[in-house]
Order: sequence, then C-alpha cells, then structure tokens
Amino acid sequence: TSISESPVSASLLWVGTSDGKVHLTRDGGGEWTDVTARLTAAGGGEDAYVSRVRASHHVPSRAYVAKNGYRFDDFKPYLYRTDDFGATWRSISNGLPDEPINVVWEDYRNANLPFVGNDTGVFVSIDGGASWVKMNNNMPNIPVHDLMVHPRDQDLVLGTYARGFYITNIRPLQELTPAVLASDAH
Repeated sequence: TSISESPVSASLLWVGTSDGKVHLTRDGGGEWTDVTARLTAAGGGEDAYVSRVRASHHVPSRAYVAKNGYRFDDFKPYLYRTDDFGATWRSISNGLPDEPINVVWEDYRNANLPFVGNDTGVFVSIDGGASWVKMNNNMPNIPVHDLMVHPRDQDLVLGTYARGFYITNIRPLQELTPAVLASDAH
C-alpha cells in the first residue's frame, strides 16, 4: 500500500502492505528485511493497514510508519519512527487525537518538522514528533489523505478526501529551532 525510496540513498527502499507488514531493502531490492515484528513490539498493530511508510529526507537510517486500525474499529493514532533501519521503533503519536493516520511527511529543510494527515485535518510537530499541534487556520475538519512540501516553494500541499486541496507556506515553521524558540526575537 505504500513504498518510499530514500532521498538520501537510492538503494534504500521501505515498503508497507495492507496486511500490516513493513519491509526494508538496503541494496536496491536484492535482499529484503521484514521489520514487522519489531514494529509490532513497539505497539504497532500487527495486522493494521500500513497507510504510509516514509523514508527520511535527512538521515538514511530514519523512517516513519503510519498504521491504520479502522478496519478493526480501532481509531488510535499509530505513528512510529526508527533511527536505526527498523531495528528499534518508538511511538511518536503523543498528543494526536484518536483518529487513524493517513499520511506522514518529514520536511525537506528541518529534520525535526514532520506533518501528519488524519481524518480531522493536519498536524505538525516542531520537535521531531514528541508533541503535535493541529494546523487549522482557515481549514475545516476534513480528512487529509496526502500531503507534501513543495521542494522549491516550501509550501505544504494537502490533498483531502473528495473535497480538494489546500496550500500554505511553511517557511516560518522550517526556521523554528530550539535556539529560535529560546530567543526573545527572531
């Protein structure tokens, strides 16, 4: 259901399937590693649909996986991150509402700026997924099924379920770092 080629290493591919499996190849498809058991051990529903797998734009060993349990009447936000090629996973869903996650995206410029889309809108984290805030200025509560940051214009582009798309500039969010947040002015 989802495939992601690493922007950092062309031979690195991540694949997620509708039956909850997540696989990784580091040699362009020659040999595949099933990391599903490790993800399940971190709390990812074993059979939950993999709604999105996303390789990091910054770190070769990092990837994100969103799993969706709506087929089992499970609406928890299953969102995980690995920083060691799937050897270990940690949940980064703290603060997200009980809604299935449809998509995850890591910003091109700021490695600590992921976005997720779920059935009520889009959320952003400025601390690598430790906490989340809803982005809802002038946007109704609608399912977001796809999103990306335009590499040239740095606009966040959202695709919604049967209602269109939204675009917003995120340059100010890309500039947020711990130093900027600690300063009196920026």
